[in-house]
Amino acid sequence: MTQSITPVVLCGGMGSRLWPMSRIDQPKQFQPTLGKGSLTYFQATLQRHRGPDFAEPIVVTNAGQAALVHRQLDDLQMQGQVVGEPVGRNTGPAVLAAAICAHRQNRDAIILVLPSDHMIKGDINRIIRAMHPAAEDGRIVSFGVVPTYPETGYGYITDGGPVADYPGLHEVAQFVEKPGHDHAQRLLDAGGVFWASGISLMRADTLIEEFRRLDPTTHAAVQAALDGAEVRTLGIVLDEDSFRQAANEPTERQVFERTPAIALAPLYGVEWDDVGAWNAVYKIADQDPDGNVLHGDVIAMNTHNSLVQSETRLVAIIGMQDTVVIDTPDAVLVTKRSHSQDVKQLVDRLKAGKRREVRTHTTREMPWGRIETVATDTGNDMRLMTVQRKASLQVNGTGVGPSLLTVLSGEGRCLIDGREVTVKRGQTVAIDPDEALPLTNPTEADLKLVHVVFRGGTGFGAMEHGLILASDRLPEAI
Repeated sequence: MTQSITPVVLCGGMGSRLWPMSRIDQPKQFQPTLGKGSLTYFQATLQRHRGPDFAEPIVVTNAGQAALVHRQLDDLQMQGQVVGEPVGRNTGPAVLAAAICAHRQNRDAIILVLPSDHMIKGDINRIIRAMHPAAEDGRIVSFGVVPTYPETGYGYITDGGPVADYPGLHEVAQFVEKPGHDHAQRLLDAGGVFWASGISLMRADTLIEEFRRLDPTTHAAVQAALDGAEVRTLGIVLDEDSFRQAANEPTERQVFERTPAIALAPLYGVEWDDVGAWNAVYKIADQDPDGNVLHGDVIAMNTHNSLVQSETRLVAIIGMQDTVVIDTPDAVLVTKRSHSQDVKQLVDRLKAGKRREVRTHTTREMPWGRIETVATDTGNDMRLMTVQRKASLQVNGTGVGPSLLTVLSGEGRCLIDGREVTVKRGQTVAIDPDEALPLTNPTEADLKLVHVVFRGGTGFGAMEHGLILASDRLPEAI
């Protein structure tokens, strides 16, 4: 193989059926696959396609998740280009934007389009490498999964017969989008049909030209969005006005179903699952002799065929069968495995009630580190902030009430009344509601702070912006 393959990893969507692990601001693809401490779905995707055959990835994500993407890239000691979407426009414009980026870097670029939230077992790269010559010659290769049951939530591809000169490659007879159960069963009974995996391989310029030919409006919109993109520390953010003009459609509908270049590569010998619900997580995981999948601090007695996952505490389960229990710091889900699909309806109710638990976890990744909400009381918050080495941020006032920032460990520098002040363990800075505090961690160690935010009156009088407590040590624990 003469030309390395550029993975294009798509990170859109929430994965609402995997709540409470998956949230709007921290969706499924950025969550651990096998409980706390394991690789996330996104990281597993990156790991699967790295090495001498692959170039650095291009990641297309919600612009607000760029920091999360970089944190998870850093954990794998990987580099990559991050393309931020200001608004979601489905996979078509996202893939096109990545293809244009890859082509600008290398006019002969081959791209491998990858969903970031699937679980795959088996040597998929062997099949990808085998399809490389066809992609170099202008074919768009869509990879199909051998179906095991009449799934109604997937698209299907029917086999149109082998392609000469490319062993393992087939023509596409037909695309079938999410058929009903009876139709799906007829497809399986007829044979020669595959689930559409969402994975595809092609030259970047092939895809760009097909978009130009088949959907010139979207091509022009994405081109303009890239030309007008804002360059930030964490990547680029596409120009929103231009990007909104692109069709809100998947790549399959915009190009694959309409191009003569399309071809099918069956993924024989590869296990694939898009892990769309908790029952799917159970099925793909290794089960103990009682048929249970247990992650975290879990004790199961007289319990069978259940999934129990704990992030924060001991979870004990007794006398249950076919049950799902998912524990997170601020929410617990308990359901029967057979009702896993109904979690989406629960999430809709949470959204309607504007519940914070559907939007974000208590811990959020930030460009400068992370922030964790540890307590909330009638609108007042206590947050634990970890500022990475050499990182800087601005701690904004609330606009309503004052806030206090206390150093737990490390050393920081901040600007108070125009002068730089060093703050150390035990020292507290008050921040006026209408002020902002520039803060830097100049050291090689993490800076940890507690940020107490008061939304209204505090009961201790007015506070002036500045250093209000200095101490070399914190009080001893009681």
